[in-house]
Amino acid sequence: MVLDSLGKSLRGVLQKIARGSAVDEALLSEVVRDIQRALLQADVNVQLALDLTQRVRQRATGEKPPAGASLRDFLIRIIYEEVRGILGKDRPFEIKAKRILLAGLFGQGKTTTAAKLARYFQKRGVRVGLVAADIHRPAAIDQLEQLSKKVGCEFYANRPEMRAEVIVREALARFPPHIAVIVDTAGRSGIDADLVEELKRVRAALEPEEVLLVLDAAMGQAAGRSTEAFHKAVGLTGVILTKLDGSAKGGGALSAVAASGAPIVFIGTGEHLEELEAFEPTRFVSRLLGMGDIRTLLERFEELSNKEAAEKAAKNLMSGHFTLRDMRTQLESLGQMGPVSKILSMFPSFGGPKIDPKSLDETQARLRRYRSILDSMTAEELDNPHVLKADRIHRIARGSGQKPTEVRALLKQYETTKKAAHGLASNRRLRRQMEKQFGMGEAPAE
Repeated sequence: MVLDSLGKSLRGVLQKIARGSAVDEALLSEVVRDIQRALLQADVNVQLALDLTQRVRQRATGEKPPAGASLRDFLIRIIYEEVRGILGKDRPFEIKAKRILLAGLFGQGKTTTAAKLARYFQKRGVRVGLVAADIHRPAAIDQLEQLSKKVGCEFYANRPEMRAEVIVREALARFPPHIAVIVDTAGRSGIDADLVEELKRVRAALEPEEVLLVLDAAMGQAAGRSTEAFHKAVGLTGVILTKLDGSAKGGGALSAVAASGAPIVFIGTGEHLEELEAFEPTRFVSRLLGMGDIRTLLERFEELSNKEAAEKAAKNLMSGHFTLRDMRTQLESLGQMGPVSKILSMFPSFGGPKIDPKSLDETQARLRRYRSILDSMTAEELDNPHVLKADRIHRIARGSGQKPTEVRALLKQYETTKKAAHGLASNRRLRRQMEKQFGMGEAPAE
């Protein structure tokens, strides 16, 4: 999970509140100290951390809980609101055909982020064109071309041309109308006059609706100063923070950029092209504190390439007609939604320290093996699991590169899942919920 260390520390604070015999001065002092330590370890500015914890103390001692709320619940709500407050305002990002200029220093991840953003738009039904306007680094052009093929979007480059603004104008003339145009620009080791002038020329040629700064979260608090400088130079509409999943300084980058006045609109949460998320502070803090983010989970389900098949598999599971083909569909859907650890972090309480990272890695590896085994089965085997005898099991094992014991383990998991589904389906209330969710029709009268 993004900012895992900070999240664990803050969830520990909430658990301490829940376990405390009473919300008194001693507990409050301990909570304030723990929050300060957690924020400082995440590279949040010292003064910002002190101000936040001072507000927590003042509100906890000076405000009265709403009617019906306990002191514990009220203190948790205060902590949630104050942590939420240092991450800026929600800034909705409209997904439509528009022109987007990406800016940033060298090595911040602009080129990869351009492709991630293209994939993000595509999954929401918007055609995209990528423009290679980094005239100083030929490798960036080659990289963007390869990524555009992987994404499956339009691409334009003019390698001999050494004027970025000319390349942009050519791309706009070449691309079909009504597509989102994303321009990858050159970076420098620092903000200098040449970089600013080039960006201004590109901006004039593109006339973008969005000017987004791409920043590596490893910059920590320095990300705020970089944001302010670019904002002053070219006028930013938003910031994309990359590599937030692996940076100990992510808290400093998030809070510093939010304080700069330029809203954070996206965060990079991993290396894969799908791992770009719209940044909404409210939802982000909910996940950070272990309160879950079911909305994001549902959005990921909506993005599945074969959502109809996933819904059919769920209906079959609840109706008792669940096959190995349905199981394969569910595993494919799970793979599209992201790593198991990220999916679990979206559920309330799952994001806590009880989850063993090693067991999550083992689960992820086992799911990959299962998908490989299912891909090695014939159509008959997927639809009629009862035909799987010893000779077929050994053939499937050879075809998938697994051991026969792994194939048998998958079949055992399949039977366990099917039996559990029969038990759940016998629950009339749950049955009706599934009917409403998946349109399964009326349940038979009991």
